[in-house]
Amino acid sequence: MFVRAEAGAERKCPIETVIQVVGGKWKPLILWHLLDSTKRFSELEKLIPEVTQKMLVQHLRELETDRLVTRTIFPSVPPKVEYALSEYGKTLIPVLEVMCAWGENHNGPSLKQVATVT
Repeated sequence: MFVRAEAGAERKCPIETVIQVVGGKWKPLILWHLLDSTKRFSELEKLIPEVTQKMLVQHLRELETDRLVTRTIFPSVPPKVEYALSEYGKTLIPVLEVMCAWGENHNGPSLKQVATVT
């Protein structure tokens, strides 16, 4: 593991930092869905139906703590809360786009398509 001492402090490997901040099953998907526009909690629940409400809340809070997502509360009844990528979070857009392209390339043609071509 890459650890470099700098002025008496140890630093983590940059990849380890990325995994810690945006790793996991749901964080990349949450960030991906926030690329285009601000979303309400219920919209994110519909876009990622497999995530539990508890996990979605937890990950949104972690992303907010890491300054990647902003949370705006509107004073209304019922309360309206919106989530958006922060300016800092937008620095991840190229990373997310490369991850998407890699995933599409990795998925490639399905086995069924390959079998019919040969």
